[in-house]
Amino acid sequence: MTDFSIPFEDDDLFASAGLRLTVDLTALTDNWRDMARRSGKARTAAVVKADAYGMGIEDAGEALYLAGARDFFVATVDEGVTLRMFAPEARIFVLAGIWPGTERRFFENDLVPIIASEEQLAFWMAVLADYGDYPCALHVDTGFNRLGLTVDEAIALADDVSRPASFSPVLVMSHLACGDDHSSAMNRQQLESFRRVSAAYEGIDSSLAASGGIFLGDDYHFDLTRPGIAIYGGQAVNGMANPMRPVATAEARIIQVRTVKAGETVSYGRALELGRDSRLAIVSAGYADGYMRSQSSGGVPLRQAVPQGGQGFIAGHKVPVAGRITMDQTIFDVTDLPDGAVRAGDYIELFGKNIPVDEAAKAAGTIGYEMLTSIGLRHERKYVTAEE
Repeated sequence: MTDFSIPFEDDDLFASAGLRLTVDLTALTDNWRDMARRSGKARTAAVVKADAYGMGIEDAGEALYLAGARDFFVATVDEGVTLRMFAPEARIFVLAGIWPGTERRFFENDLVPIIASEEQLAFWMAVLADYGDYPCALHVDTGFNRLGLTVDEAIALADDVSRPASFSPVLVMSHLACGDDHSSAMNRQQLESFRRVSAAYEGIDSSLAASGGIFLGDDYHFDLTRPGIAIYGGQAVNGMANPMRPVATAEARIIQVRTVKAGETVSYGRALELGRDSRLAIVSAGYADGYMRSQSSGGVPLRQAVPQGGQGFIAGHKVPVAGRITMDQTIFDVTDLPDGAVRAGDYIELFGKNIPVDEAAKAAGTIGYEMLTSIGLRHERKYVTAEE
């Protein structure tokens, strides 16, 4: 039998991929250092949940650890187990807390559960009775009405002289509901509530500010800040110029360039009728890859200056989405580019250095968080540093 196997290097796979994601690890760590500087005297953690916001928890976590991060936040125990291999001496906090059957994985991997409810607290007390002293964190709800003990419950727990000596939280934390809106009175209300909690746990580290909260200033920093979206290059505060460097660049290969007559329609539902003879580039990215259907264009002639829907970037220009985005393909109108500027096999940027992720997200009616964490498994990833 003939052997058709061909040895491929990682660079070959990246160069030939239908979809590719370039992750700039230098930009990532520079953004973390920027947030550490803005955090003043507080230590600065790194939030790497959701596979490091789609960047890859192994590579992103290791880069942040080597940059100096020693506190990390993950969503699940599985994420914590993975991260431990790349951050051997870090404190790793698990936001989902602990449940029966997971305690051994916490102990074996030195993970810190964040206790977020009375049910989890009762289970944790039982665990401590069997296993002895072990660190935890305490999540307190100061108005978000998501996870956490109430302020009164947390203060009562601090004052409870009957609680076991083995209950020894190393962190008390809360989360701002409107940290991305600095005009919201809710921020100050939550700050005052959290100050009461922090005072009740004197001598124990306190943490309130995630990315948006860090920009609110020193009052919100306490002992530990928890930047997430900002270190991945996303916008943390609405209405403020984003000072962070872009980290991720998503690209898709152009499969075909075709010429279509004026009056013809494009893609499913015939939602877009072309107002001129057009050249269309069909690319290998769709909503299965996180390029959301809500970025589709329809009902607006593409000759208008600001087309409805998303945009791509190629040959030095932004080009609009044409028609509905499908599961595996998106169509872009490249009529305004010079002849020969776009060919099959070329790559178009979906978001990155030329189209900020938050700009792409706005076209989809969502936020940069969702764009990044929706990146599909079909993207071939490449990690680069400043030297590369």
